[in-house]
Amino acid sequence: MAPDSIACQSFFKEMRNPYFISENPTLTETSGWVDAWTSKPSAYAIKVQSTADVVAAVNFARENNLRLVIKGGGHSYQGTSDASDSLLIWTREMSGITLHDAFVPVGCDATHAPQPAVTVETGARWLAVYDAVTTRGGRYVQGGGCTTVGVAGFIHGGGFGSFSKKYGLGAAGLLQAEIVTADGGVLVLNACNHPDLFWAVKGGGGGAFGVLTKLTLRTRDLPTTFGLVLGTIRAASDTAFRGLIAHTLSFYADKLFNPHWGEQIVFGKDNTVRIMMVFQGLDRASTEGMWAPFTSALRSMEGVSMESPLSIFSTPAQHFWDAEYLRKLPGLTMQDDRPGAPLENIFYAGDSGQVGFFIHGYKSAWLPKSLLQEGERQKLAEAVFSATRHWPVQFHFNKGLAGAATEELDAARDTAMNPQVLDAFALVIIAGHSPPAFPNIPGHEPDLTLARANAEAIGHAYDALLTIAPGAGSYVSESDFFDPNWKAGYWGPNFDRLAAVKKRYDPEGLFFTHHGVGSDGWSVDGFTRLRT
Repeated sequence: MAPDSIACQSFFKEMRNPYFISENPTLTETSGWVDAWTSKPSAYAIKVQSTADVVAAVNFARENNLRLVIKGGGHSYQGTSDASDSLLIWTREMSGITLHDAFVPVGCDATHAPQPAVTVETGARWLAVYDAVTTRGGRYVQGGGCTTVGVAGFIHGGGFGSFSKKYGLGAAGLLQAEIVTADGGVLVLNACNHPDLFWAVKGGGGGAFGVLTKLTLRTRDLPTTFGLVLGTIRAASDTAFRGLIAHTLSFYADKLFNPHWGEQIVFGKDNTVRIMMVFQGLDRASTEGMWAPFTSALRSMEGVSMESPLSIFSTPAQHFWDAEYLRKLPGLTMQDDRPGAPLENIFYAGDSGQVGFFIHGYKSAWLPKSLLQEGERQKLAEAVFSATRHWPVQFHFNKGLAGAATEELDAARDTAMNPQVLDAFALVIIAGHSPPAFPNIPGHEPDLTLARANAEAIGHAYDALLTIAPGAGSYVSESDFFDPNWKAGYWGPNFDRLAAVKKRYDPEGLFFTHHGVGSDGWSVDGFTRLRT
């Protein structure tokens, strides 16, 4: 199609709709990454609708020596659900959801008491799961904050939700899984059956060990309310901003570093602090009282003002993912606007910038809780200030488990994630992007000069911050494509164990992803086995 045609204009409009992307086997939720990869369709795709379809696809790929790719939600920043000249297993049609009042993993009757759970097929998106479990079922399941993320990839990455300091990792709530392995076998995984592979799929990275087809997750009692705190603060000078950073981090350490709170505070290059925090288990009155000293102190700080007044919202928890309820709240969500699209197809406006985006740079690091000690806070604040001279710094407090309950920390230890997450009070993300872009389409090509300049600035910001956390690990699902220390960063001391599981269940390396377990035995594109 011509770049200036109506069809082309319509395509790029739809590239801002995550439902359009996820329901098209040729597309991914990321259009590419400068000097790393560009989204390209597979040569062939199989729209699997059952485990038997997956078995047939895996066998065909193995017998014909084909590069194999798996796409569920398609949210991989590093392009792991995308490869040209490949066979794509597209799992979107496998989206069934079944609730259980008393689930016991197969073969675990003697060791596991029955408990409420939900079984989800691999292609389901989190909003549909929340609708079944929370909106209609009145319970909680630990899933993704971005509601269009696919369930299987989320669990493979370890999985953080907005309330992970209360409910732990998504992967830690996995009770059982069904997987198709490289030999075409169908295995049921749990603590009593193939426990090594069960452990590996809980945070060991997507697409490396097989194709998950079903997942059964623990559900919990639902709190009465969930809530949201929003606001933007501006400093008029660098000196004032230094004070504002220190004040904000101290308030977090003293009042918010606990299981009630999650989500983000962003320190901007423009000397702003943007607050986007969520809470559970608190009422609005107590939340207002908690934040009052923070805002009172701001009024006495020279050169600091509220650009957007602090706003506190609360809602019955059962409505937190209720599409009908959320559509009535101005500016909170956006709608799948394709003709005939289901009304429940909504997504958060705050996530809209990620839809189809072209990445310039993306780095993450877990920061240890020791940095919140009074004697360390000033050093932390100075590092944040130095980093923001290059690029905004996002603190995702729900993506570090320090401050969580002992039960959740113990459950997380039994996953493949880097153990640094247990001691981290936050995951810091420093990242930049532009709208969807593809090479050789005039008017829609990536600005490579800008992207490379931004990537350099992001790198400088990351280096400035990491002076206080050398050797910090990173979250496999939100990390740097070019990280040379990916094994240690993603999995730390767990990598060797993961490599042994990979060798046992996929000795020929059928399942390949960039910087996935076993990928070091292959060329960068995954087509050529390296001599050892």
